[in-house]
Amino acid sequence: MADNKFQTPEAMARCVPMSSLQAVLSGKWKILILWYVAFYQVQRFGELMRRLDGITQSTLTKQLRELEADGFLRRTVFPEVPPRVEYTLTELGQSFVPVLEHMLVWSEKHLCPPGYVNPLHMTGSKMRTELPATQLQELRNDS
Repeated sequence: MADNKFQTPEAMARCVPMSSLQAVLSGKWKILILWYVAFYQVQRFGELMRRLDGITQSTLTKQLRELEADGFLRRTVFPEVPPRVEYTLTELGQSFVPVLEHMLVWSEKHLCPPGYVNPLHMTGSKMRTELPATQLQELRNDS
């Protein structure tokens, strides 16, 4: 895992699984990066820059490198001119998609304004997911 303050012995002693997860996700943009790569299945650097309004190039580079080092993203460099780099989820990253989906459902219920309609529901998700659409709908209804 990338080094950060959540890997200190004191943080790890609190709750190893949650401290480990915090160490991986401790970046302002990492959840959104994972979400966009999961949703679109392949993302290039420039696409992520456009989607993540307000992120700097250096921050995006750092967070992508950390997610790659932690095993969530795969970086593929194509030997072309100009160079093309694509990011996809690894098997570990794909195993995290159901967690992202649960977070989305919870956020829709508890953090979005009344009457909010997620555009994903209108267009249909292209995400590779382990949760079938019916189970996602049940989560939304149960939350």
